[in-house]
Amino acid sequence: MKRNITLVFFAVLIMVLAFSGCKKDDADVDNSWKQVKAKGEFVLGLDDSFPPMGFRDENGEIVGFDIDLAKEVCSRLKIKLVLQPINWSAKEQELNTKNIDCIWNGLTITPEREEVILFTKPYMKNRQVLVVRADSDYAALADFTGKKLGIQAGSSANDALDNAAEFKASLGEVVAFDDNMTALMDLEQGGIDVVLMDEIVARFYIQQRSKNYKVLDEALAGEEYGIGFRKEDWELMEKFEETLIAMAEDGTMAAISQRWFGEDITIIDE
Repeated sequence: MKRNITLVFFAVLIMVLAFSGCKKDDADVDNSWKQVKAKGEFVLGLDDSFPPMGFRDENGEIVGFDIDLAKEVCSRLKIKLVLQPINWSAKEQELNTKNIDCIWNGLTITPEREEVILFTKPYMKNRQVLVVRADSDYAALADFTGKKLGIQAGSSANDALDNAAEFKASLGEVVAFDDNMTALMDLEQGGIDVVLMDEIVARFYIQQRSKNYKVLDEALAGEEYGIGFRKEDWELMEKFEETLIAMAEDGTMAAISQRWFGEDITIIDE
């Protein structure tokens, strides 16, 4: 009798362990792309004041280089693109609480961000540069001792500034703004002396708005842009990365870059 009870016990134990193992495997399955496909829409989180990557035009419509890329990817994947403006300084929280499916708006790949965000391969290069008024005499980092520098809160410019410890320590004050455009307006009005920001954004803004700014030759850091997904969403990330690579191979990405920048400055297929 005891032997039969023992056999039954072990049989039940094996079944429990097997069932538990199946449940764990099910939980570990990555269905991120299947879920987006079933939903039929993809929510892209962005800072809508970040030209030329993503910004509002004169009609209030969100446009930009990244927007055109995303529209083409979603068209090929047969899903609806939903553009969701977010507070850039809270972008990781927006992603992890699933208010958005990705962060796609000139998002710089950094070691710190890679700890909490899953990135595609980089698709564009950029630099963090210093922008000053065109009529100023500033020419090098050494000229800003005791001066007031503007920067976008939550941007990779903050990382570049932190890594340039000696330059940061020489500044009189660092002022955080909600976005680069506000910082540039304050620069124009004389509220600050310099803005640290993405070169791509700075040069586009100066070209389009005919503003009297100049970009200094000496940059603080070189960097690369990628698309950010939740750490567990490998299936979804790879689907978008594969589509972007296909767009690079058939010339579509180059054509979109040509429209916005006058040349192909993308790098995902390198």
